[in-house]
Amino acid sequence: MNILITGAAGFAGKNLVAALKNIQQKKDRTHSELVIDEIYEYDIHTEATLLNTYCEKADFIFHFAGVNRPQNNDEFMAGNFGFAETLINLLKRHQNTCPVVLSSSIQATLIGRYANSDYGKSKLAGEELFFQYGDETGAKVLVYRFPNLFGKWCRPNYNSAVATFCNNIANDLPVQVNDRNTELELLYIDDLVEEMLAALNGREHHCGFDGVRAIGQDNGKYCYAPTTHHVTLGEIVDLLNSFKNQPQTLVMPEIPHNSFAKKLYSTYLSYLPKEKVAFPLKMNVDHRGSFTELLKTDNCGQFSVNISKPGITKGQHWHHSKWEFFIVVSGHGLIQERMIGSDEVLEFEVTGDKIEAVQMLPGCTHNIINLSDTQDLVTVMWANEQFDNNKPDTFFEEV
Repeated sequence: MNILITGAAGFAGKNLVAALKNIQQKKDRTHSELVIDEIYEYDIHTEATLLNTYCEKADFIFHFAGVNRPQNNDEFMAGNFGFAETLINLLKRHQNTCPVVLSSSIQATLIGRYANSDYGKSKLAGEELFFQYGDETGAKVLVYRFPNLFGKWCRPNYNSAVATFCNNIANDLPVQVNDRNTELELLYIDDLVEEMLAALNGREHHCGFDGVRAIGQDNGKYCYAPTTHHVTLGEIVDLLNSFKNQPQTLVMPEIPHNSFAKKLYSTYLSYLPKEKVAFPLKMNVDHRGSFTELLKTDNCGQFSVNISKPGITKGQHWHHSKWEFFIVVSGHGLIQERMIGSDEVLEFEVTGDKIEAVQMLPGCTHNIINLSDTQDLVTVMWANEQFDNNKPDTFFEEV
């Protein structure tokens, strides 16, 4: 299969091309049903005559090229309608009726705040042109009215508030929010790409529109990516500030599967400058070794790493309710546990050559002993709650 992507250097195009190349080069094995021969990348800097060749040989087209920030509004129609007409004429010349995906915009509804949008009018004109082309030739035409997009590689200070906020907060620049309650519908770039791959496989999602809201319909005129997120500007900025503070607090915000927060965090990280990619952790060091907190969560405890010098015993305490996992990743040690009030000692010999997790049981005093005379003992530890100085739930007692 030969695939043409117009606007290949743009935000959506660049992400789609990267995904297609991973499939083509067998790096992505989750789409083994797709066999991709050639990927034709066309953008504003491509030799114009190549478009003729690409339109002759393409088996599927993603038409992402368009104008969204022109110097004057007349360029909207020239870029979004005019280039669409050029593409269609080339396909007609070669009698190529391969499927075409058109990247349109929710602004093409011309409803509400989009009612007088010149950009929306040009996108609507492009839609009508492609629908007419499909009716005339029988070509499969899939028109997507995308909402606001966000994700890695999106250009800040251009046409994405999320990209601008991510870039500015990551780089300690000010952000301006005129109304924290302004709500946006946002589509994450990975969700867009996944829908494009579904379309490539003939499994696109169809819809109709109720105003600016896409409603899933099996026989709908339009297509849509089913997963979008409705969030306010205030929510976006608050989340980004919590991400920014993570290296200082060590607290990882809640990022549930497929949540907006998880996708926004990935986006935010893509804007970090080099000097923020790595950050120091506070090592609590004494003659016995060191103890360093790594990561904290609001609801799932915290992670730490403990380093014990040769021959050193650490621990010798117990907890009422707190429990922990000790995972030795390097060295040779002995973990001991004893229920309070009992003489029975549970012993677990552990080594980095055979990694296992040992649970520190509530009501059991416990320790960890470095059995080596020469090598440090390195232990990753997880506790079910963050350490609270005001309620440590930690009591000294030797095993």
